[in-house]
Amino acid sequence: MIYVIRNQRVLLDEDLAELYGVKTKRLNEQVKRNSERFPEDFMFQLSEIEFTQIQDVIDQDSEKWGGRRYPPFAFTETGVAMLSSVLSSPRAISVNIAVMRTFVRLRSFLSMDNSVSERLSNLEKGANKLFRVVFERLDQVEETIAPKLHPKRKKIGLK
Repeated sequence: MIYVIRNQRVLLDEDLAELYGVKTKRLNEQVKRNSERFPEDFMFQLSEIEFTQIQDVIDQDSEKWGGRRYPPFAFTETGVAMLSSVLSSPRAISVNIAVMRTFVRLRSFLSMDNSVSERLSNLEKGANKLFRVVFERLDQVEETIAPKLHPKRKKIGLK
């Protein structure tokens, strides 16, 4: 249920409402009543174009989106954390903890991926240096051995 929209990992209001066991309308009402707790970096509303694109990506079933008059709200990780202060039912609290743990795992996985690619890049640089040294040594060995192997031979192309 985590999507990347506007280069941010977000959860949509409809998915959060389903997780919390409330109607999407009720979740959005609580958010609007506490709008000062949800600045733009915590939550934003999808544009009509984004909404159309996400409908195409998520599923073709019109039942899920049929009753919506407005594009959904997208909650960032911090917005989901703030929802715990707005929704205080036991289920909302336990779901919020699980969602936050998922975001943390996702973040650690992505940082581990960056670490692996950095290590691979360093290994590749080291291998390139090593091969350069090996070829330089081979060239030196060839220069010292080649005249001894065929001292009387004329080089081709020279008169």
